[in-house]
Amino acid sequence: MFICRKFSLFSVLKDADEGILLSIIRTIGLTKRYEDLVAVDQLNLSIEEGEIFGLLGPNGAGKTTTVLMLSTVIKPTEGTAFVGEQDIKKNPDDVRKLIGICFQEPKILWVSTPWDVLNWHAKVCGLSTAERKKRVKQVLEDVNMWDSRQKNVHGLSGGMRKRVEISKVLIQRPRIAFIDEPTAQIDVVGKHKIWNMIRELRNEGSTIILATNELHEADILSDRVAIMHKGKLLVCDTPKTLKDGILGGDMVEIRLEKEVTQKSLEELKNFREVVDVIAVNPNNLRVYLNKVEEVVPQIMKLFLKKHLPISSINMSEPSLDDVFVHYTGLTIEEAEHKSPSRWKH
Repeated sequence: MFICRKFSLFSVLKDADEGILLSIIRTIGLTKRYEDLVAVDQLNLSIEEGEIFGLLGPNGAGKTTTVLMLSTVIKPTEGTAFVGEQDIKKNPDDVRKLIGICFQEPKILWVSTPWDVLNWHAKVCGLSTAERKKRVKQVLEDVNMWDSRQKNVHGLSGGMRKRVEISKVLIQRPRIAFIDEPTAQIDVVGKHKIWNMIRELRNEGSTIILATNELHEADILSDRVAIMHKGKLLVCDTPKTLKDGILGGDMVEIRLEKEVTQKSLEELKNFREVVDVIAVNPNNLRVYLNKVEEVVPQIMKLFLKKHLPISSINMSEPSLDDVFVHYTGLTIEEAEHKSPSRWKH
């Protein structure tokens, strides 16, 4: 069992001259091109041992491509990365000894049973027959799949197949675990089970790299989040720091029955405590502001004066969705809709 050590966020090198790495993963200009498509563009980041590190962004942001390069499944076009002090280009075999991967699409033999899949995986990891039996039984019980251990994988739900895929990493207990879109198309109950599995894996001592487009998932699981868009790293910090750092201490979402005019937007932006206004669409505004109790009545008076009826108004603290909007001007859903169909990485 690996033991989590305390880590210092953002520390990369203790001594640059000697090249002593404190980060368990460090990328240097990591780039992947497919003909004229740049899937990952000059990625520079560091990941500390023992943390859950979220790669957040819409489909096509470059998250999966980053995971595949770091896990040596594909080679970078430019740049490199160090995984557990090993260069992914020079020492890929050594990197593979350190990692476990939960793919976005489960890589499971459809004619197998969950027991067979995990028993075979445990054997590959070098566990003895007795230890395999014990570990597989424990993991299947932990993920609530003991009663389904002899069922054909083909007959399992998507959520159960995903649990089998993550269970392979739990069996292995690697130093570094890459988990790609763990709850895509999974129901709410299944999501919570998978989130608990990820937390348990971290508690066992693994460093987790979590690639997701689920904002809430990244927020509740990640110690730090790197937000990616169109292959580029936009920002990296703790979820709290990212949310606290965007303009305004509170966010008010206003839905109007009519389309707002540019003149009304400018008047709203001129309010003293209004820090920023983003028009999600002509009828939907996100207002970032301070002293929300004082300003909201003024906003309501403004729209009443402009004959712009308010259909709803909701107040909340900024979320990671607001952070993404702040840096891109788009919600994640809008970014996915506007991305070219070629962006699948």
